[in-house]
Amino acid sequence: MSPGARFSVRAHAFSFWNWKCALLSATARSLVYLAALRHSGPHGRQSIVLVEIAYVALTAGIYAGLQQRALGLRSRLLGNVLVAAGVPALAQVFDWLAHRAVGAAVPARATIAVSIFAGVSALFHLFVMRRGVFLTGRGFSLLDDFRRIPRLVAAFVAAPAVVIISFVVGTERAAEPGAIL
Repeated sequence: MSPGARFSVRAHAFSFWNWKCALLSATARSLVYLAALRHSGPHGRQSIVLVEIAYVALTAGIYAGLQQRALGLRSRLLGNVLVAAGVPALAQVFDWLAHRAVGAAVPARATIAVSIFAGVSALFHLFVMRRGVFLTGRGFSLLDDFRRIPRLVAAFVAAPAVVIISFVVGTERAAEPGAIL
């Protein structure tokens, strides 16, 4: 393979890499592991967290890049399912395999904690990415994204209540006489 072709392959591979999410995911997931493992010995905790930082910093950007690409699929439902379930499930499987490969067995409670975090995180990624935040190559800096986050976090937390209220109000209107007309 020629040097130019190798650069082209590397450039294409990194076009999928979302550095913003890589940085944030590696930091957040490592903190979740530290919290879940606070009662284990320092040696086990350090090796798990180091694997997490190295592995997640490398792969989270690729996964987030795949999520970003899924947002552009013609089928919005398929894109949402891939962002919120497909990519995170794939990431969890490879994360577990990476820990096993280096001999850093992760306790079940840590795996459960990180899986729950990954699910909520994936829903949050979908929510904010659909609103143009934590996307790469779109002209917004990480600082711009952070400025928008407080409003988006509030909207994300309120979203279940908004959906329930909308459903209840819609049901009440449908039950009113003449609502069908």
